[in-house]
Amino acid sequence: MFSNWLNQILEQDIPKGIKAFNFNLYEGSEDTYDVQLIGSDEFDEDDSDWACNDYFTSEEDICYIKRTEDIQHWEQGLNYITMLVERYLKEGEYANILKSTSAIGIGFVDGDIDILFRA
Repeated sequence: MFSNWLNQILEQDIPKGIKAFNFNLYEGSEDTYDVQLIGSDEFDEDDSDWACNDYFTSEEDICYIKRTEDIQHWEQGLNYITMLVERYLKEGEYANILKSTSAIGIGFVDGDIDILFRA
């Protein structure tokens, strides 16, 4: 499900000039974790505000991941979705698009960003 969602986004025309991608995570209202992909035209590892600049965004095209007993707490959700992203970066059809940037991050919108990939 996650990789299909990501494929649909990445097979679109992604604008040139993206320096980094970030997977924005939200705690959804329907007992889900909601994942949005943004691309920023700036990246500064020391200032996570780079991820607020959504030069490209999947907008309302959100991946909803149902909370289960195993991923009830946000830390578990973050770890699980991080694993999905890391698997996509290894095996995903369009992983090369994500990895063509300086960095790939993940994090809840009101929290810290973990950098999963650096060019």
